[in-house]
Amino acid sequence: MPVRTVTIADVAKHAGVAVSTVSYVLSGKRAISATTRQRVLDSVRVLGYHPNAGARALASKRAKVIALVLPLRAGMNLPVLMQFATSVVTTARQYDHDVLLMTADEGADGLHRVAASALVDGLLLMDVEIHDPRVPLLRKLAEPSVLIGFPADPEGLTCVDLDFARAGALCADHLADLGHREIALLGAPRVVYERGTGFAERTMAGYVEAARRHGLEADARPCEESFDEVHAAVKLLLDERPELSGLVVHNEAAAGHVLGALRILGRRVPEDVSVVAICPDDIAERASPALTSVLIPAEDVGRQAVRLLMAKLEGQAVPESTLLEPRLTIRESSR
Repeated sequence: MPVRTVTIADVAKHAGVAVSTVSYVLSGKRAISATTRQRVLDSVRVLGYHPNAGARALASKRAKVIALVLPLRAGMNLPVLMQFATSVVTTARQYDHDVLLMTADEGADGLHRVAASALVDGLLLMDVEIHDPRVPLLRKLAEPSVLIGFPADPEGLTCVDLDFARAGALCADHLADLGHREIALLGAPRVVYERGTGFAERTMAGYVEAARRHGLEADARPCEESFDEVHAAVKLLLDERPELSGLVVHNEAAAGHVLGALRILGRRVPEDVSVVAICPDDIAERASPALTSVLIPAEDVGRQAVRLLMAKLEGQAVPESTLLEPRLTIRESSR
């Protein structure tokens, strides 16, 4: 036999108050005495009442949903992306919002479609390119948006991310301070640079600038993700640069493979080659030896992005640019 859905009228009857009083308690739109409020909340709990999402959306003119636009493209590290997505979802729930995950690579057309549907209150965008084709539309949409990443021209947008340029520089600074004179960066897969993805471009630019400032012999090149490809890249690098003693890895999927390739090629870490990675802490800590690393703070970035979007939904002023300061943790892989 079907179980009847508990209604707001049932709650009102159980609590001995008017339906409007229950509505005011749940919405917080009018002050209700503490005694009455508690009586209503007790009835809600006892009866197992859940407000109808559609009715709430109509009443508030809000969908109570935000879109996370995360196109799944070649060269993206899914475990790290899911850290960002999980942070967005859990933070959005704190604001009583659900998350619509958009993974198709539809560009501006996909944004226009979801905005026109009234399915969402606002948009969060990831995998931002330096010359991102979605940016012109974002400036025109009525729905607020936040970018996790920075295009070349962030004017009129709201952007948040790790300061990847500073992260790349920190790695070069660390190796220079240890006395290394020949260093190299193994970065993201080539396709990521071909798309002009912002975080990869900014990391490499920061690393190169810092290396030049220290007067180092520095190399920087893309790196693929499979062990065979990483081994080939490391072997080529050592063949070309036999005096290389410092290595920066900005490729989460390749970090462990780099250590394995160095062992096979007869290079000890950190005795012969110091290795520094830009990656989440769990990847750095699981490696053998544990990797000196700059943390990618996926949870913090996701949390900040949702907070900025919610503030915009409430009509509050927010900064156009929020850059999180990178943090270097020294472990066993550098000396």
